Amino acid sequence: MASLSRIFSRGIHLSARRHALTKFTMPAMSPTMTEGGIASWKKKEGEAYQSGDVLLEIETDKATIDVEAQEDGVLAKIIAEDGAKGIPVGTAIAITAEEGDDLSGAADMAKQAASEAPPKEEGTQAEEPTKKEESPKKDSPKKESDSKPKEDKSKSELRTGDRIFATPIAKKIALERGIPLAQVKGTGPEGRILREDVEKFKGAPASAGAGLAPPTPAAASADQYVDTPVSSMRRVIGQRLTQSKQELPHYYVTVDIDMTKVTKLRSVFNESLAGKEGAVKLSVNDFVMKAVALALVDVPEPNSAWLGEVIRQYKKADISMAVATPNGLITPIVKDVGSKGLAAIATESKALAKKARDGKLAPHEYQGGTFTVSNMGMFGVSHFTAIINPPQSCILAVSSPTATMVPDATQEKGWSTKQIMKVTLSSDHRTVDGAVAARWLQSFKGYLENPLTFML
Repeated sequence: MASLSRIFSRGIHLSARRHALTKFTMPAMSPTMTEGGIASWKKKEGEAYQSGDVLLEIETDKATIDVEAQEDGVLAKIIAEDGAKGIPVGTAIAITAEEGDDLSGAADMAKQAASEAPPKEEGTQAEEPTKKEESPKKDSPKKESDSKPKEDKSKSELRTGDRIFATPIAKKIALERGIPLAQVKGTGPEGRILREDVEKFKGAPASAGAGLAPPTPAAASADQYVDTPVSSMRRVIGQRLTQSKQELPHYYVTVDIDMTKVTKLRSVFNESLAGKEGAVKLSVNDFVMKAVALALVDVPEPNSAWLGEVIRQYKKADISMAVATPNGLITPIVKDVGSKGLAAIATESKALAKKARDGKLAPHEYQGGTFTVSNMGMFGVSHFTAIINPPQSCILAVSSPTATMVPDATQEKGWSTKQIMKVTLSSDHRTVDGAVAARWLQSFKGYLENPLTFML
């Protein structure tokens, strides 16, 4: 009896061991993250890890972030290898276990997890019952027989507008590769198209519309071009900016600003900082950031966000600063700029810009800004307009100061040469009216043309 008890206990223990294998899913590293990529795994298959160890680096739409283990365990099997892109949040990317567990079933579990559809989008569950409800009734044998040929038709014969049932990842891959879902045969439940169905499809690419062929690049040999895969960050940038330009009623107001005094004051400040340990040289952008914050105190309406039912006006200026990186544009935030001096703004701006280029920004360092500054003056740009970063109301495009002859009654010749900088404020007309934008620019211009007012 005791022997049976030991065997039974051992059986329970082994069963628990077998079922200790768990799926490790793509985590949501920020509230807006819907998918990510695998930059690199820091642990190998079969390697043990402890709580706090970095398991892998996740590539989000904004940065590369370390993912730490929340408890001790073993990385049993990797499903998504290094370099994998566009993995929806919640999709299994690895199999983990506890140390000492039997890992023999990890490969089978990984294979099963890889074939599963990712979490369904809203409304997907409601679509399938609708399809069943539309099936022919059984009260007429003739109607049943008539409906069979329609059910047997291939996907390619579906009429335009017919509903196609596919998993979200299958739709995404089909869109990226130009594959017509109507021609793909689904192997999932009730003919649902799965990821592997799209990946195995070898038909012709989709047409752009009825009777219209999509534009194709000119024929060229492979040595005459380079195809660069679209990163998660670049894809999200494209989606957000397209949405902003299409949905937000942009308008633009431009003014010329005399930067002569800022140029002289900046030179004086930098000379006084020379040789001081840890001192950072001031840039024109530091003066611009400070002037933006001060102008937002005078005219607060541009420091706002459109939230649908309300317009939220912020009391502090958390200024997003556009930074170009190898993977695309990102906007780290200098918090509460109005309370900081020029030296503090310069130090924080440069540190954030470096982290942005290295892909090491934390989510709180690029999420939640109230106003954006995009400065291309360092590239010699004379004038440009920028696209608003929603839900913010405004973005300021800053160009390069240029030596310009302007009328000057104090000079004998009647003119003098000034450093003139063009700035353009892009505004959302839902929150900021044209007169408000003009008043804000006048305030901003006043601070930069009389920079000693920064000290008041």
